[in-house]
Amino acid sequence: MTDARQPGDDEAAFIAAARSGDAARLALVTEGYRRELHVHCYRMLANYDDAQDMTQETFLRVWNKRETFKGHAALRTWLYRIATNACLDFLDKRNDRTPVPADLPGAGSEVHYLQPYPDRMLPEDPQEAAVARETIELAFIVAVQHLPPRQRAVFIVRDVLGWPAPKAAEALELTVASVTSALQRARVTVRGHLPDRRLDWRRPATHELSDDERGVVKSYMEAHERNDADGIMALLRDDLRFTMLPDPGTVTVGAEEAVDGWVSSGLFRHGYDDWRCTATTVNRMPAAALYLRTPGDSEYRLFTMAVLHIVDGRIAELTGFDAADKPWLGLPATL
Repeated sequence: MTDARQPGDDEAAFIAAARSGDAARLALVTEGYRRELHVHCYRMLANYDDAQDMTQETFLRVWNKRETFKGHAALRTWLYRIATNACLDFLDKRNDRTPVPADLPGAGSEVHYLQPYPDRMLPEDPQEAAVARETIELAFIVAVQHLPPRQRAVFIVRDVLGWPAPKAAEALELTVASVTSALQRARVTVRGHLPDRRLDWRRPATHELSDDERGVVKSYMEAHERNDADGIMALLRDDLRFTMLPDPGTVTVGAEEAVDGWVSSGLFRHGYDDWRCTATTVNRMPAAALYLRTPGDSEYRLFTMAVLHIVDGRIAELTGFDAADKPWLGLPATL
């Protein structure tokens, strides 16, 4: 089944460029979709670098398949189909893109390949931005990774992109019945990993940080800079969940256990006691970039990023990422 529609400006321009073999013109038509396709690949893969690779692979496939596009469906639908298949092919070839089993010692069904997504790379379209926060937050991205790849694709195009079942079935080369069945199973799994979050992604949701969130980030950074473990402890919920990635074994539940672990590992001792922090956001979430100056160094160097999920004025989840050598985060390497 195809969309009953007449080709629009983008579709007509794409077809003309494809027929003439005009690579520059074709790139001009498709470039406007790059950011949303990149986010789509990230939701599928939970890894910025992999999403970057698959976005590039998508545009390569677009060029190679350009003559197959006839304008019967929207160009956006066709591009998403190619991007989804690129991600599925990637997942079929890789065996490390599944969450760490919950029974692995020290782990809790973690997604060890998870990377943060810089907000500056999110689509600028207001409609996309209105739903981006809840469908780009780390907890959502992690929950989706627990779905088998094709079930994951169905869930994303149906419940995130809001495509009707026939359109999703056509794009994924499935029957409507199989799409409906896969979506039902996917929703059960996602609800199991997001028990306290709503699943109506198409309802408008705020994506701006609250004053409460900004205040907690400020207090967290100030406590870190003055080496105040008690000050940090006061900002944490008792049932804090802490994860340090990419190490899947670094998972701690409980504020006291987390802080004790940080301090016993050397935090705030000589060599790890000269910090500067700057506030940022990734995945539409508040975050602090932590810069460390080691003895003998004249500069503070980007060390790690703490991404915070804040509930009722306290930090409920803290996910740490190695932030060095990741220029795509858009952070200065030194202060």
